[in-house]
Amino acid sequence: MAEANGPHPAHDQLRDRWLDTVRAWPSADPGAYADELLRRWAEPHRRYHTTDHLIAVLDRVDEIEEAGAYAANPSVVRLAAWFHDAYYRPDRSENEERSARLAETALEQLGLPARDVAEVARLVRLTITHDPAEGDRDGEVLCDADLAVLAGAPEAYAAYAAAVREEYGFVPDDLFRAGRSDVLRQLLGLPRLFRTPYGAAHWEARARHNLQTELELLGAATA
Repeated sequence: MAEANGPHPAHDQLRDRWLDTVRAWPSADPGAYADELLRRWAEPHRRYHTTDHLIAVLDRVDEIEEAGAYAANPSVVRLAAWFHDAYYRPDRSENEERSARLAETALEQLGLPARDVAEVARLVRLTITHDPAEGDRDGEVLCDADLAVLAGAPEAYAAYAAAVREEYGFVPDDLFRAGRSDVLRQLLGLPRLFRTPYGAAHWEARARHNLQTELELLGAATA
């Protein structure tokens, strides 16, 4: 992967996207933290939670917004996307919390207002459950963008599932299948995977099909 061997091909474009987002706050130093965040997203132990995932989430936020300007504060949502997996270790359970704390530290140093810093951190923590409250439009956009990978074409979804397995390569096959199956059942048990009108219309049915297919394949592997 490009992340493991050097800068991602889209490094400069991503840095520009970061600068464009931070410039929504004229008092902030837009250059600060860009390279540190990109370094984190390119850590060699990552297989799914990579720079490509960051790009995909940012693109899906843009896609939702272009379809209907749904978020209350799109710039805050985009900052939350940058930070939501900034800390990621597959053998740890506190990734989202540590990512939120990093956002609080970084954005305060950048000079963002305290209310916006707190909102970015709240959105990052929301990706623990992907269960925004009714009417939390910013939370709905971020969670939908993060889960949009579930609605990929069959080949893309298979690549996603394989990358997740690689990240958990330290877990024995039987334990991974059991844990992954629990996650899939939990997702399938939700009344809605996607909360924005765009996500519900474009991603819900395909995502449920993909999840059910993976669950059946995991079950077949244990038969």
